[in-house]
Formats: sequence, structure tokens, C-alpha cells
Amino acid sequence: MKLNVKPLSYEDYDNILLKWWKEWDWTAPQRDFLPQEGKGGVMIWDEETPVCAGFIYTTNSKVAWIDWIISNKKYREKNRRQEAIKMLIASLSTIAKNKGYMFGYALLKHSKLIKTYEELGFIAGDSYNKEMIKAL
Repeated sequence: MKLNVKPLSYEDYDNILLKWWKEWDWTAPQRDFLPQEGKGGVMIWDEETPVCAGFIYTTNSKVAWIDWIISNKKYREKNRRQEAIKMLIASLSTIAKNKGYMFGYALLKHSKLIKTYEELGFIAGDSYNKEMIKAL
């Protein structure tokens, strides 16, 4: 079985991602909170099974925010899941680099995901205490 990277489609938000966020007991971000109305990222597939997805927020600086990593909780191939998550973060990083960004940025809480980012060359910045968001 081969893992494949595919761009997110508009339908992926409703058909796949909302379900994943619910299964992990996370509050799903609104579609319009995500880059390109939920299409600004990629999904990793194992044949016909979606495994994980993530997003790239672009900025007016040389920083791209690579985040909102979510996975299929029902995908039970533990080692393949980890391989897919690494492939996801590496793919998002490559996309950002190819678009001219020099830095990848993420806000993370999950220790295993932090370790995966570190394995891919991310370094810890300052630790944050509270995420702040305001609807404008």
C-alpha cells in the first residue's frame, strides 16, 4: 500500500474533516477560519482511505503557518499513521518553501505531534499559555 498526497477539496471539510474533529472531541474550526475556505492544505491517503490532513496559512512575511493537523481516528495502522503524519507535515513544508516562504510556524499542544515536528527540523520557540481568537 502506498501513501498519496492530494490537495484538499471543498467537499473534504463536510465529508471527512468535520467527522474527524468530532471523533477526537475537538471543536472544529469554521470553514471560513481555514485557509481557502478549507481547501488550503493537503490530505494523505492510504489507497482509498483518508489518513490525515493539514493546512497552510500564508502571510505577508516569509512565514507560513503549518497547522490544524487532524487524523482519521479509525485508521488503526499505527506505524502507517505516523508515517502519513510525517509525510503530511513534510509535504506542507515543501509546498510553503516552494511558494517562497522561509519559515514554517505551528502552535502545538500534543506531545507526540510536537516530537514529529521536531523530527522534521522544527525547533521549539516560546511556549504559549493561551490561544486568543476574536471574531471581527
